[in-house]
Amino acid sequence: MDIQIRSFFVQDDGEVPNNPDLPVVVYPGVFAERPDGLEPAFSRHQWTGSWTGGIYDYHHYHSNTHEVLGVQSGNATVLVGGDAGERLDLQVGDVIVLPAGTAHMLIEASPDFAVVGAYPNGTTPNMRERNPTDRTQSITEIRSVPVPSMDPVFGEDGPLLHKWVK
Repeated sequence: MDIQIRSFFVQDDGEVPNNPDLPVVVYPGVFAERPDGLEPAFSRHQWTGSWTGGIYDYHHYHSNTHEVLGVQSGNATVLVGGDAGERLDLQVGDVIVLPAGTAHMLIEASPDFAVVGAYPNGTTPNMRERNPTDRTQSITEIRSVPVPSMDPVFGEDGPLLHKWVK
């Protein structure tokens, strides 16, 4: 399978911190033929605490953990990085990995849209929104989140580990 992995940085927009050190990584169509393989792959690669559902329709982020989202069904447009961030058109089988602090929100979705989400070593994510009071603490927390030992899609030597170097 020839996957063209894409990565990009999103800047602190003054309201959401995003992540200054680690890029968002997108694996287009990596599970297009087997979307039922998302959760087992994530789990096998130590990204656990999985859930299935939608994406909130407001900017939110997790300052204490990274997050992987794999499209199990449907399609959607997701805004990553705050108002000035990047719009991603996601289809069945696409996977995105969001570094700690990266804002994301649903713009629009098909009625059957669902993602599988998970976190390195099953870390329970906190929920942060645009709030200047939490900002300083969030930035400190984001910097202390370690790079995971496994790529959620490809495991021990996956591309995430080459792109995420602190």
